[in-house]
Amino acid sequence: MAAEQELPEIKVDMNSLYREEVFTDRKAGTIRCLIPIDVHGAADASRPVLYSGQTQLLTPGGVLPLSFDFDAKTLAEACEQFPAAVKSAIEQAISEAQEMRRESASRIVVPEVGAGGAGPSGGGRIKF
Repeated sequence: MAAEQELPEIKVDMNSLYREEVFTDRKAGTIRCLIPIDVHGAADASRPVLYSGQTQLLTPGGVLPLSFDFDAKTLAEACEQFPAAVKSAIEQAISEAQEMRRESASRIVVPEVGAGGAGPSGGGRIKF
């Protein structure tokens, strides 16, 4: 029997805990607020509150989820920054899709030797 692989020990970093609150208008998307807390659940004022947004873009290929961070200090600032952040996330997604398309189109496919095409082995003929 093969020796069992050791799995890594996964621990929660008690110095990096956050409480998550989610806000939504049920139309445009959601804003996540990560509030730093200590191990007892009390707010930790020594670390900044973090804001991120999420929305979905309907594309011909289906729904594309978009996630983005805000440089906001308050929920009101995050709400104000939401439209520009969505626009930036869409532009980035389009740019990444175009780059993937360029990489895919520039890929050269080389058949392997003896893969069944015409070649030194006389492939392509039926033999009994």
